[in-house]
Amino acid sequence: MRAAHYHGAGGLEVIALDELPIPAPGHDEALVAVAYAGLNRADLLERMGRYPSPGGPGAIPGMEFSGVVRTVGASVRDLLPGARVCGLTGFGAQAEFVSVPALTLIPVPDALSLRDAAAVPEAFTTAYDALFNQARFALGETVLVHAVGSSVGLAAIALAKASGGFVVGTSRSTQKLERARAHGLDAAVTFDAAWSDGVRTAAGPRGVDCVLDFIGAPALAANLRVLALGGRIVEIGTLAGAKGDIDLGALMGKRATLVGTMLRSRPLDEKIALAKAFATHLMPLFARGALRAEVDRVVPLADLAEAHRAMEANENFGKILLAVTPGLD
Repeated sequence: MRAAHYHGAGGLEVIALDELPIPAPGHDEALVAVAYAGLNRADLLERMGRYPSPGGPGAIPGMEFSGVVRTVGASVRDLLPGARVCGLTGFGAQAEFVSVPALTLIPVPDALSLRDAAAVPEAFTTAYDALFNQARFALGETVLVHAVGSSVGLAAIALAKASGGFVVGTSRSTQKLERARAHGLDAAVTFDAAWSDGVRTAAGPRGVDCVLDFIGAPALAANLRVLALGGRIVEIGTLAGAKGDIDLGALMGKRATLVGTMLRSRPLDEKIALAKAFATHLMPLFARGALRAEVDRVVPLADLAEAHRAMEANENFGKILLAVTPGLD
């Protein structure tokens, strides 16, 4: 099978396609023929040597996919070959076949194409977990979403609006902010030196109830400034840095909660629970068109280096997909 591979750590020059054996599914696994795979920031960091793959050195990259079940292990009872599915995996999605625990797979409804389904798992699972499980977002609250033009940022807008929330979003790109308005963004704030003033104006004197942060340590002090009493900050990414100072007095004074989250390293039982919650609560909304994922572009797997370049240049608004075997749909 064709599979993506990084020949060492570095720039775009380390990206290659190799011919590898098709994996054999274990007793509780399913072998999925991959139609589309998502590209994520973690893939770029892994290629640079800054985010080790749980599969170890040389593992096939890729964390999300859609496709068709080909075979299942002996212990799998509720999944049949031919089923259309999507899902998350620690590694291995950027290949013609991937073998994953069957209970982590999410059935794709007939109304949703495999192309669109591939843009769903990472963005919406991350946003759902951060917003509701970690930030305890409640009906009608106000949320600040940084990097709002990212696939996770757009998913967070959709989920917060579906819960009657008010969404303030930041981005360095005014174009991305304007496009995010079409997805339900209530207040757009340019991420510059004075962004916290813009957020306070948009949110009002009370502040925001929760913050979904992809920026990291440099934004922490300002996040606390715009936070309401009893507010929650969820750290999802560290695009601008992971280490910095924290004013514990400000944290205590706001009676604030600071939560760190990461999906990739979670134990299997938690990943299964998230997949079940996704299938129950979110996939029906996709099936009837109440939710949708924004696909920025679809790039052939053979042009993986170009997809990395585009994401590294922050060109994308929403998800970049890799067409692995698009004819499966």
